[in-house]
Amino acid sequence: MLRKKIGWKFDNTYSNLSQSMLSKLNPTPVKTPELVLFNHNLSKEIDLDFSQIDNKELALIFSGNQLPDGSESIAQAYAGHQFGHFTILGDGRALTIGEHLDRNKNRYDIQFKGSGKTPYSRNADGRAALGPMLREYIISEAMHNLGVSTTRSLAVIKTGEDVIRESILQGAILTRVASSHIRVGTFQYALISKNKSDLKTLFDYTLKRHYPNIKKSESPAVDLLKVVLEKQINLICNWMRIGFIHGVMNTDNMTISGETIDYGPCAFMDKYDPGTVFSSIDHLGRYAYSNQPRIAKWNLDRFAESLLPLINNDSKVAIEIATEVLKEFPEKYKKKWLEMMKKKLGLVGDDLNDEQLIIELLSWMHKNKADYTNTFCYLMKEYKQKNEVYNEKQFILWKKKWEDRIKINNNSQEKSLKIMRKVNPLVIPRNHLIEDALKQATEMNDLNKVHKLLKVLQNPYSSISTTSVYQSTPPLEENYVTYCGT
Repeated sequence: MLRKKIGWKFDNTYSNLSQSMLSKLNPTPVKTPELVLFNHNLSKEIDLDFSQIDNKELALIFSGNQLPDGSESIAQAYAGHQFGHFTILGDGRALTIGEHLDRNKNRYDIQFKGSGKTPYSRNADGRAALGPMLREYIISEAMHNLGVSTTRSLAVIKTGEDVIRESILQGAILTRVASSHIRVGTFQYALISKNKSDLKTLFDYTLKRHYPNIKKSESPAVDLLKVVLEKQINLICNWMRIGFIHGVMNTDNMTISGETIDYGPCAFMDKYDPGTVFSSIDHLGRYAYSNQPRIAKWNLDRFAESLLPLINNDSKVAIEIATEVLKEFPEKYKKKWLEMMKKKLGLVGDDLNDEQLIIELLSWMHKNKADYTNTFCYLMKEYKQKNEVYNEKQFILWKKKWEDRIKINNNSQEKSLKIMRKVNPLVIPRNHLIEDALKQATEMNDLNKVHKLLKVLQNPYSSISTTSVYQSTPPLEENYVTYCGT
């Protein structure tokens, strides 16, 4: 019945893989599910119609208490290098209830996060708290609207049960939508599986699902490495463009599809500092803002190691081939990063001094603790608040250089502004504004600020009457810290 009303079209292919790669089980039912947020725009985009479904029934569906016809829930097994240390992992509090096909045959994993214990939970309770689930909903949807490849959020449900962390918190379940949840860590797990065919089976499955065009190539494993390398370069450049810091770039959080996944200790940078770290457990700055490209390369090295048996039977030859591909990362990344930064500054064509001009601005921002997003807004004349930092002598000298550079190649300020407005957001999910909205939602049961924040983040490149409010920086100099939410 639900299938007919809503339009679910499940075609669950991952569950046909080797049983050593997954576990089949249903979500643990919850006490009194209650709908908190529902993403009607996303449901329409993936051809689901919930218009005839009331909030009570939505809560039953997205808590897992009433699974849709055709669903087949599984927890995926995977491994990962966490802060550089290898460990066996898996979905410890997540279940993919199935793969839904839209009318164009696009395939989406529908996954519950916080749905109870799985065989991979270790000593955890498999549950999630309301605050972190609302946070992932806000940030993942903001990332999508900012033009970054990402998993999406469909719903947040309160479970009516408490979860115990440092304190007693309200329990919640997030529904996540992704093109798949295949990770570098999935390949690492398949490589060491007792079932020797798992690696080849996973590889063939990944090609069929994501990259069918390289299935018939002469060296598909090499081509997969190349395409994932390109995807990761594009993804990291987008993170750097908007000042996003993921916080846990472990290999189990790096997807083969090139989507951003897992919004735990992530945040957006306010004042520019390449060493910015938000994760409470990243004491050495492994996943700092400026380290993200380097870690992406490190993760790709681990991915290449997993593919070696498929690249060539002779391990020495396989290593040589993979190394040649990986050697291209620094140059390719730098080229893409320069292109991106030039767009942020509206620079057309090439000039020998472009990189120097960019570095001078970033160095000035760092030295003067200037806000990363707002500095580009100021250059676009989209920052209305008074800030003395932009009257600083070195900045005025730099700005004159920038304005002179804009004029070359028959360019005009209008053309430059047009380029800049496409890539420089006027608003981002500011950490202090998110915390304020989450506090009101979790402590006062008031979602007003959450809804306002989501509304303004729907169009982050457009100026509206409240834009300047959402450009505000933290009232005090603070060391913002985020947690894994477990």
